[in-house]
Amino acid sequence: MRLTDFWERMAQALGSGYARSWASDFKLSALDGRTVDEALHDGEDALVVWRAVHQTLELDHKYR
Repeated sequence: MRLTDFWERMAQALGSGYARSWASDFKLSALDGRTVDEALHDGEDALVVWRAVHQTLELDHKYR
């Protein structure tokens, strides 16, 4: 998954303003306690990060 696709999905799920804030503040256990921003900065694949977000937020399958 490209980062642009990742951020588009985040904006759809959380809203464009809140997505960036949530990504920098919320630590996900599925990402070993890292935030989305930290995981992406560490080189984690965007699809892996998206799946962690999807699971954490219990998003509808349409966002998968």
